[in-house]
Amino acid sequence: MEFYIEHDTNIKDVTERLKACSDGDVISCTDAQLFDAAKAVLIREKLPGLTIQLLDTSDYVLRSVTSRRRSDTTPSDQFNDRQEAVLKALEKVLAHCEKEGIHLVGFSDDLVAIPAHLDDGSGLSAEAVDLNTSGVYRGAEYQHD
Repeated sequence: MEFYIEHDTNIKDVTERLKACSDGDVISCTDAQLFDAAKAVLIREKLPGLTIQLLDTSDYVLRSVTSRRRSDTTPSDQFNDRQEAVLKALEKVLAHCEKEGIHLVGFSDDLVAIPAHLDDGSGLSAEAVDLNTSGVYRGAEYQHD
């Protein structure tokens, strides 16, 4: 269904209106501040499947936002924004490893950390610590069954 929110609607009423909506509903308004407030409610309340539109005086859509569940997004051949942020964070962690004198060595499907001053190039050391990679690391020799 489509709903229109009057420019003088308060935030409490906007929140109630959005919470009462169903997946696929479209909520429109002509006030930019009200649009921003409704968008904030949409995000804060995590209401999937709703569309909020900012209309001009001729009912032309100036801005629109649609919420959806993360599982509803289609996989892409490229990294999404969140994945890119994780990769940047990983790069920062690796830079910290270098700064703190930690070497990472991959063995088949294991990743170990060794204090840099004990790393003789073999990756073998009594001080080596096996890292929990949560299944995201695999060696180049990995054989998929």
